[in-house]
Amino acid sequence: MPSSSVRHLLACGLTFFTLNAAAQSAPPARTDLSPVVVTATRTAQQPFDVAAAIDVVPSPPDGTLDVNLSERLQSIPGVVARDRQNYAQDEQVSIRGFGARSTFGIRGVRLYTDGIPATMPDGQGQVSHFNLDSSDRVEVLRGPFSALYGNASGGVIQLFTADGTEPPEFRFGVAGGSQGNLRVSANARGVEGPVDYNIDISHFRTSGYRDHSEARRESGNAKLGWQINDDAKLTLVLNALDVPHAQDPLGLTRAQYQANPQQVASVADIYNTRKSTNQQQLGLIWDQQINGSNSLRVMTYYGQRSVTQYLSIPKATQLTQAGNSGGVVDLGNEYGGGDVRWIYHDTLAGRPFELAVGTTYDNQNQHRQGYNNFVGDTLGVQGLLRRDEIDRVYDFDQYAQATWRVADDWTLMGGVRHSSVKFQSTDRFINAGNPDDSGRVDYSATTPVLGVLWRVTPIAHLYANWGKGFETPTFSELGYRSDSGPGLAFNLLPSHSRSQEVGLKLQPADDTHADIALFRADSRDELAVATNVGGRTTYQNIPRSRRQGVEASFDTKLSERWKLVVAYTHLQATFRSPFLTCVTANCAAPNTPVPGGTRIPGVPRSNGYVAARYGAERGWQAGIDASAMGATSANDLGTAAAPGYVVFGLSGGYIIERDHWRINTFARVDNLADRHTIGSVIVNDGNGRYYEPAPGRSFLAGVDLRWKP
Repeated sequence: MPSSSVRHLLACGLTFFTLNAAAQSAPPARTDLSPVVVTATRTAQQPFDVAAAIDVVPSPPDGTLDVNLSERLQSIPGVVARDRQNYAQDEQVSIRGFGARSTFGIRGVRLYTDGIPATMPDGQGQVSHFNLDSSDRVEVLRGPFSALYGNASGGVIQLFTADGTEPPEFRFGVAGGSQGNLRVSANARGVEGPVDYNIDISHFRTSGYRDHSEARRESGNAKLGWQINDDAKLTLVLNALDVPHAQDPLGLTRAQYQANPQQVASVADIYNTRKSTNQQQLGLIWDQQINGSNSLRVMTYYGQRSVTQYLSIPKATQLTQAGNSGGVVDLGNEYGGGDVRWIYHDTLAGRPFELAVGTTYDNQNQHRQGYNNFVGDTLGVQGLLRRDEIDRVYDFDQYAQATWRVADDWTLMGGVRHSSVKFQSTDRFINAGNPDDSGRVDYSATTPVLGVLWRVTPIAHLYANWGKGFETPTFSELGYRSDSGPGLAFNLLPSHSRSQEVGLKLQPADDTHADIALFRADSRDELAVATNVGGRTTYQNIPRSRRQGVEASFDTKLSERWKLVVAYTHLQATFRSPFLTCVTANCAAPNTPVPGGTRIPGVPRSNGYVAARYGAERGWQAGIDASAMGATSANDLGTAAAPGYVVFGLSGGYIIERDHWRINTFARVDNLADRHTIGSVIVNDGNGRYYEPAPGRSFLAGVDLRWKP
């Protein structure tokens, strides 16, 4: 079994760690190079001193394609990030099972870039505009404290762009390989007087592993910082994305996958399924140190995002179903908002104390139109208008969060957030067969969180935390009522959860870390599919569900040149209450029982990652890694599943540093044994096309150049 293989490797790593820890005769010296995170506490803290499960992933060494966020998150336990090989649907990312059922985009997990939300107020987000080439680090927060970020916080992922460097650097990289993958990037970063800058442009294109899966993506990112004086700094962040034509190969049935994993369903070719995306975003961040104890941070942002997607809804369905929205989705989005935060850092009762108090506002205005995907006998083109509405959603939240070191060995963390999320839809397409779907619905919740950290020894910290969270339906789920009546699905309730976690953090040296956490989250009113008719999916609330498990990670330097990384997660995610659902297309009312105890689809039983790397600042580089994924259920009934797998990767390269140049040549082989695997599943697909195959053996080679004056 894949999970047993990973457990064996994890046990070996932890055994080594125990022996290494026992050899420590004095507390380890701390260095300024220790990672610092802000996601959990909103103030700078080392992960080792935070009463929550949080990891920081620094920018990887040159030698990867580094186009998809999934390349960065493999070593983080509790996280499943799947590169779907489908750039029309974005990546699948879930944390401890939250967000696993999303069929497109990312939901259930909050996403940020430089503090700017990449998750809309309704909880739907995407990472396609994440510019990894210019980034400094990724922070991943798991567990109860995620709820302090508001709606849909099963976890939090933040990408941070690097500051400008002194001396300045100019970077150029190119990498290419199997499936027609090509990445070209250029970056300039530096400091000029009070201004620091990091400007990046990148180009990516792929022919795709499967038929009908070509894509091209242009990305630009700029971060400009102006140090006005010793106490004030203004930061400008600009981001642009263009995906002009990403083909959608759709999923495959089990029989189609077994016959030929590179094929596509015939309707993908017939209707030329595809998506185009264009986005521009601007953010401003003001940091003001008021005095030695007080500081203020103000962030505001604005963006536009347009999406046009051609689906495979049959022509006959659109002709015969009066209320059908058509097979072409045309979305125009304007969004924006801000966050104002006051931070107090001093003492309380003579002990170090930090308090962050703030308020956020986020707003999205979406013009949603739908068209037939045919004109006469010509399919896959924009036809008659079938849907026209203005959808608006906004949130207004207030939060407070405190950290108090009540004793040398004890730290308390706590916080509370009040969230208000309001939806409004104005229907502009009303006729005899399509009644007025206008309406509004409001949700609100208060989510408290409490945690404690005990410094058992200088190298061992024990923590526990508890909290509440909530997740509203998105506009995609509110769009249709299960009784086929007009208006939004006002009957849908937000999901509420209670989470608890106990963890142990070990750090016998700056270059050796180990974490283990036990967690459980009980949810009520989880959303699941109710009906699926003519491409219109409706949803229902399930009374009770549960996610519980264990996650562990370990990384160390075995020697001056060797490093070992291990991560493992075991997760039980189940519906605790029985319910009825639809399992076939054109099912107008739930009619098939799902027993309590059935696994929640999209969540693997276990997953793990092991990597050993050899190298230094220059000279030869090498690495070997293994990724394992347990069996993953594909539908609510649990009657379809993607089998588990283990795949291996091998990498190597050579780094030259001479005068002003650093030249890194590299090569990599993925899926070394050329195994046929299912990389991701499309949960509850009405046509039974659940499976998205992953590539076989793949090759990558490239060179990254850096120049300093």
